[in-house]
Amino acid sequence: MHDISAETRPAAAQSYLTTHDAVAGLHRRDLLSTLKLLALQGVRQPLHSARHSLRLGQQLGKVLLGDTPFAIDPHDSRFQDPSWRLNPFYRRSLQAYLAWQSQLGAWVDGSNLEEGDRSRARFILSVLTDALAPSNTLLNPLVVKEVFNTGGMNLLNGLQHLYDDWLNNDGMPSQVSKHAFEVGRNLACTPGNVVFRNELLELIQYKPMSEKQYPRPLLIVPPQINKFYIFDLSPDKSFIQYALKNGLQVFAISWRNPDARHREWGLSTYVQAIEEASDACRAITGSKEVNLVGACAGGLTVAALQGHLQAKRQLRKVASCTYLVSLLDAQMDSPASLLVDEQTLESAKRRSYQRGVLDGRDMSRVFAWMRPNDLVWNYWINNYLLGKQPPAFDILYWNNDNTRLPAALHGDLLDIFKYNPLNHAGGLEVCGTPVDLHKVNVDSFTVAGINDHITPWPAVYRSMQLLGGQAQFVLSNSGHIQSILNPPGNPKATYFEGGTQSADPQAWQAQANRHAGSWWPQWLSWIQQRSGEAQATSTQLGNAQYPPMEEAPGTYVHVR
Repeated sequence: MHDISAETRPAAAQSYLTTHDAVAGLHRRDLLSTLKLLALQGVRQPLHSARHSLRLGQQLGKVLLGDTPFAIDPHDSRFQDPSWRLNPFYRRSLQAYLAWQSQLGAWVDGSNLEEGDRSRARFILSVLTDALAPSNTLLNPLVVKEVFNTGGMNLLNGLQHLYDDWLNNDGMPSQVSKHAFEVGRNLACTPGNVVFRNELLELIQYKPMSEKQYPRPLLIVPPQINKFYIFDLSPDKSFIQYALKNGLQVFAISWRNPDARHREWGLSTYVQAIEEASDACRAITGSKEVNLVGACAGGLTVAALQGHLQAKRQLRKVASCTYLVSLLDAQMDSPASLLVDEQTLESAKRRSYQRGVLDGRDMSRVFAWMRPNDLVWNYWINNYLLGKQPPAFDILYWNNDNTRLPAALHGDLLDIFKYNPLNHAGGLEVCGTPVDLHKVNVDSFTVAGINDHITPWPAVYRSMQLLGGQAQFVLSNSGHIQSILNPPGNPKATYFEGGTQSADPQAWQAQANRHAGSWWPQWLSWIQQRSGEAQATSTQLGNAQYPPMEEAPGTYVHVR
């Protein structure tokens, strides 16, 4: 999805895109229409354009005389080299670039465009100005130094990397070394077995890691747009191992990577598959109830499952549900759904039905353009200008292990973004039953990320308020992935919790308590209270009805 280094900083000003845009996609027609609008605006407001051109000329004159009117953002890694401040040439070139960027922004802000058009214009211009930054050229002082240090070999290596990415990575700079990791060797290595398989998923049961265990099982439901092992990277980051070592019986779903043959798999298909997996968990453990954990789109799916069970009067099968950065209320605060309108949604549906799937690489490109400096131009400089290999980073490897969405599920998600059906009783129907989340009186634990630009935390907070039962909300100081992958021991980790429930997310945050450290221990205490009385550990995996099959991480995770 995106670089973890970017997630520990405040969201950049250009982060206008959300998960709505990623699922709907960015298309050349929308971008070109915004550029055309900007060109026409320059003609319609000639005095306004001339005034900003004059101001830019005045600022450039001052810059040439040695003035430095613009401060360098201390969080902007592009310009951290001292040459940008100390060398007269680089200082002037950077200040000229910042002046141009500033005046373009001021020109848009002062125009008479409608607010929606202004938001789109800001996004397009931020993409263009980021692309034309002086750091992205051969004159970057880091590149110049590397040319002298390597005798120009960095440029030859960069051309080789560029050619390889053009052939094998859809022309995007590679974010990670793909040879450093292998699923089952140094990722997703927690011992366990596949104990159930259907056409959509494999259910993995993990071997216990504690002397006593709680009888009620925990079922982890990952998003359909990613592979499950984000919950099981290295042992120190593994959410699964953390739960196992603290006495929980852990099961995880590994989704099959669909292809065009599976275009008719929709939300109801996935809900039915999870219900089968949940029944298998209960049968294997002998528990009447299961604790659910749903992440991102997986959280949306388990919410739909509970609505379905409630309509069938079978909600007693679920003891609790944990929602990790999950959107149930699809209404986004500005500037959400920046480039998404009805025509865009219908066009996206048609394309995915024609192809049978929405390719995960298409979504990855949109996610990358949410933070282009961190996820595009950073690797452009590293891979092509400096001629270096991309880093060996396990989270980025997972992030680039792309999957696909079947066309029917893609269409269902687009309809949810368009109509926001979970916001009212009966607005969504799954498996032939209407869903009313207010009647889902299951205790819930919701986690959001304060820097999350994919599922913004106010929308996640409103999603929590749609649920019945006792609800607990935690706001982590991280972004989308780090809000989940947040093990104890991180000295920079903090979170908010305990505020009085309010319709206004900001009012809740103002009253909430801020704690240092990870939210995992607080969640652990919460889930243990809903997992029954600890008892002697059983080392047996599966049972006669669900015998152990392949060892974890199974076979579906390897499907490309």
